[in-house]
Amino acid sequence: MFSEGLSLYKDSSELTFKILKILDNKKAIDLKALYVGDLTTVADYFIIASGTSITHVKSLCDEVEEKLNEDGVPVNHIEGYNSARWILMDYGNVVVHIFTKDERDFYSLERLWSDAKEIVLDKLIFD
Repeated sequence: MFSEGLSLYKDSSELTFKILKILDNKKAIDLKALYVGDLTTVADYFIIASGTSITHVKSLCDEVEEKLNEDGVPVNHIEGYNSARWILMDYGNVVVHIFTKDERDFYSLERLWSDAKEIVLDKLIFD
C-alpha cells in the first residue's frame, strides 16, 4: 500500500503537507486538500491544484515527482501526463489531481467530494 520511502513521513497527512508545500513553492493555483478517508478506501487525502497552462501543469507534476523521489517516495502511477489537462498522481493514500482551470471547472471534484473534510490551509503549513 505505501512505498518503502514513506517511512520518511510518519503518515499520509505528513506526505500530504509535503506535497502541498511543493505545489505552493511551484506557484500552483487554488490548492485544496480534502480528507476522504471516511468516505472511500481509495485514499486518505485528495490534493487538488491548478496550473496556469499545460506547461505549468506538467511542471507541477514533475516537481512533485522529483522532490518526493529525492525523499525516496516514488509515485505509484501517473495518469494524464501527455495531455496535461488533468494529471492524477497516485501516492497510495494520497492522490494528487493537477488540472488546467477549464478541466477543474468541468470536473468539479470539490463538488463531487463535497462531503469530504476540507483541510484548512494557512500560512503555518507553508512556512
